[in-house]
Amino acid sequence: MRDITGSLARQAWLIAVVCMVADVSVALLIGPPLDHWQTWLIGLGTIAADLALAGPARLSGLVALGHAVLYPLTPLLLNDLPGAEASNTAGMLIAGYRAGAWLTTLPAVASLLALIAGSMAGELLEANLAGRDWRLLSAILLANTVLPWLVGRYTTERRAQIAELERREEAAVRRAVAEERSSVARDLHDVISHHVSAIGMHAGAARLGLAEAGETPVHRSLSAVETASRAAMEDLRRMLDLLHGEHTAVRQPGTGNLDELLERTRAAGLPARLHTQGVPGELPGSVDVAVYRVAQEGLTNALRHGAGGPVDVKLCYRTEEISLSVTNPIRPGPAARTGEGTRRGLAGLRQRVALFGGEFSSGPTDDGRSWRISATFPVDGA
Repeated sequence: MRDITGSLARQAWLIAVVCMVADVSVALLIGPPLDHWQTWLIGLGTIAADLALAGPARLSGLVALGHAVLYPLTPLLLNDLPGAEASNTAGMLIAGYRAGAWLTTLPAVASLLALIAGSMAGELLEANLAGRDWRLLSAILLANTVLPWLVGRYTTERRAQIAELERREEAAVRRAVAEERSSVARDLHDVISHHVSAIGMHAGAARLGLAEAGETPVHRSLSAVETASRAAMEDLRRMLDLLHGEHTAVRQPGTGNLDELLERTRAAGLPARLHTQGVPGELPGSVDVAVYRVAQEGLTNALRHGAGGPVDVKLCYRTEEISLSVTNPIRPGPAARTGEGTRRGLAGLRQRVALFGGEFSSGPTDDGRSWRISATFPVDGA
C-alpha cells in the first residue's frame, strides 16, 4: 500500500492557503484602509490563524479557539472604520470541521462552544454596527459553526463505520480460508494417508514373505519403499497440521534432522555420509526447512536413479551464506534423471531456493561419473 502521508500534508496546506486567500481577499475588497495599524493587526492574525489549519490534528482545538477569538476581534478593533464586518469566515468553517472530525467528544464539544461564543460575539458586534436582524444572526451562527462541526462528526463516524465493516469482512474471509484449509486437510487425510499407509504395509509384508534371505536387491527395494512411505506420512502429517492451523503442533524438519534423513536412507540400502564445515549457526526457519528439502530431494533422486554407491552430503556454514550439496555415483549410459517427476522436483527446488535469493544447480560432475545437486542460501551470521 502506498504511503499517503505526504499527499495528506500537501492537501492540508492547500486548504489552509485557500482559506487564507479567501479571508484576506474579502478583507482587501471591503475592509478598512491599509494605513491603520488595526488593519495590519487583523490581517496578520487572519493569515496566522488560517495557516494554522495545516497543523497537526491534535492541535485542532487550539486552532478553533484562535479563530473563535479572532472572529469578534475584527469588529471590536475596527468599529469606527469601514469594512468592520470583514473577518476570518472561511477559517472558522474549516476550524469547526476539523474540531468535529479529529477531536474526541469532550475536546470537540469544548471547541464547538468556543466557536459558538466567538461567532455570537462577533455577529453581535457587527449587528450593533450594521443593525442586522437577530434571525439572520442565528442563521449565520448555525452556518458558520454548528453545521461544519456536525459534518466533521458525521465524517468521523462514517469512517469508523467503514473501518468496522472492513474488519468484519476481513474476519469473514479469514474464517472462510480457515474452513477451506480444514476441508482440504480432511480430504488429503482421507484420500492420501490411507493409500500411503497401505503401500508401506504391503511392502513390509512382501519383504518378510520373500523366500530368499539376506540383503538382496529386492529386499533393498522393498525396504526403500517402506522407508519412503514412512517419511511421506511424517511430511503429510506436518502439512495437515499446517493446513489445520496448528503451526506449532509438529515442527517442520530442518538441518537438525539431516542425520535422521541419512539414517532412513541407509536403512533403505543406500550408504550416505554427512560432511559439515564451518560453525553451525541459527538459521531463519524458512531457510532451515529449504536446506532440508534440498537434501531430501537429492537423496530421493540418488535412490531412484543412482548407481547404488555412497552418497556424500556436504553442509557448509559461512559468515553470510550456507550451502548444501548432494553427490552420488550414476550409472554409465544416457543422461540420467530426465523423468517427469524428477524434473518437477528439481524445478520446485529451484523456485524454492530462488525465493530466498539463493542459487541452485543440478547436473553431472566434471568427470561424468557422479550427479550433484547443490544450493546456496544467503543468510546473516549463519
